[in-house]
Amino acid sequence: MNREHSNGNHQVGAPAEKAAAPEKAARRRSPWPLAVVAALFILLPFLSWYGTTFWRELDDDEIEKYLHDEQKPRHVQHALEQIDRRIVKGDEGVRRWYPQVLRVAGNSLPDLRMAAAWVMGDDNKSPEFHAALTQLVRDEEPAVRRMAALSLSRFNDAGGRAELLAMLRPYSVKLPFAGTPITILPVGSSLTRGAMVARVRDERGAAQEVRAPVAGKIERTSGIDGRSLAAGEELLALAPDGKNAWEALRALYVVGAAEDLPEIERYARGEVAGMSDEIKKQAALTAEAIKSRVARG
Repeated sequence: MNREHSNGNHQVGAPAEKAAAPEKAARRRSPWPLAVVAALFILLPFLSWYGTTFWRELDDDEIEKYLHDEQKPRHVQHALEQIDRRIVKGDEGVRRWYPQVLRVAGNSLPDLRMAAAWVMGDDNKSPEFHAALTQLVRDEEPAVRRMAALSLSRFNDAGGRAELLAMLRPYSVKLPFAGTPITILPVGSSLTRGAMVARVRDERGAAQEVRAPVAGKIERTSGIDGRSLAAGEELLALAPDGKNAWEALRALYVVGAAEDLPEIERYARGEVAGMSDEIKKQAALTAEAIKSRVARG
């Protein structure tokens, strides 16, 4: 049996060794396609990121091209971000694009109007930007109004004070049409601007989505008992989020008035839930700055 086993191995072994050579060669060749696939898995996301990230530097021709590419709003936003960087660096040549920035400030897309308002706040010596912001602070979109109010404070203009104070208070989300809520996110849910907060069945029986016009945390809701709500009736209220509150307090440091103190001091005393120590400190500094201005007359 040992001999048979040995003979069998000998007879079978030779062809097996011959067959192994092509298999080894195949194994040596196989990593190349796999390497290409692996590289694509790395390269394609990078190219996607590189083409969309706002941190990628644009040259002058690209900025000009992107500013006019209204089919791709992110291109316009990217160009505005690059313009803002140059403003902050003190590049006088950036003024050539100011007419385009003003044009974007009148765009139909709220996100682009917001971006333009943000850029205009970084050149607080431009009368054209100042005039445009006084219009945007009355925009129909609350997020645009807020950005314009913050930028106006850079001009030492208190024209956005009412909007800045609104950023420190709960925002009432009103139903734009009559309907019956189907689902509403629960109280305590934190939301970014544009997040869906509810689905409501309108009078025709169609389900429509309601989205958050500003960031915040759901403080209260209405209509969860199945009753219908009239157009303009409150669907829910959003408590301020920390980032917006902090920005508003910083702006009020510059343009706040004595009548704003009760709202600001609520934050300084820590009476507003969910606010960090940094926000409390900023509120205290803002209150002191306002009192100092009042004392100086």
